[in-house]
Amino acid sequence: MNTPNKLTILRMVLTPVFVACFYIPVDYRLYIAAVVFLIAYATDILDGQIARKRNLVTDFGKLMDPIADKILSGAAMIMLTGAGMLSPIATLITVAREFIISGVRAVVAGKNIVIAAGPIGKLKTTMQCVGIALILLGNPVFRMWNIPFDQIVIWISVALAVWSCVDYIVKNNRALKENK
Repeated sequence: MNTPNKLTILRMVLTPVFVACFYIPVDYRLYIAAVVFLIAYATDILDGQIARKRNLVTDFGKLMDPIADKILSGAAMIMLTGAGMLSPIATLITVAREFIISGVRAVVAGKNIVIAAGPIGKLKTTMQCVGIALILLGNPVFRMWNIPFDQIVIWISVALAVWSCVDYIVKNNRALKENK
């Protein structure tokens, strides 16, 4: 197993650590959770850079990297919603998008086609990460001006989620329609 794929697996392993940190009974638990979340997200950046730079792109990575992202961001959004820190509508739209994309990937995978994440989806993931981190950190900097920048970033990620879902389906329509 190559380094990028190990980093993808590490991101999946860090997700329950992140969840545990979110719930530990200490005052600064959200800061600890934010650090673990950001470390996990950094593995996403690193695995992609290493895979492309060293020509280590694999079907495993193309399939599992987005799944690892969905596990991490989905867990974060669900926990933040449960804690009253994030709109359930934002979480529902985002999680629904992830199920739709996973369904499309499953259909085309049955045809031996692996579809890598697109640029809009990658931007959505980045915005989710920034928004989630800002929520966990209590919206630093912008809090003094009473600007809900954390929520603004999350809603931008939701808009990108919808856009990337439509784009993904349109771009892969032919693969979806083809008979095996």
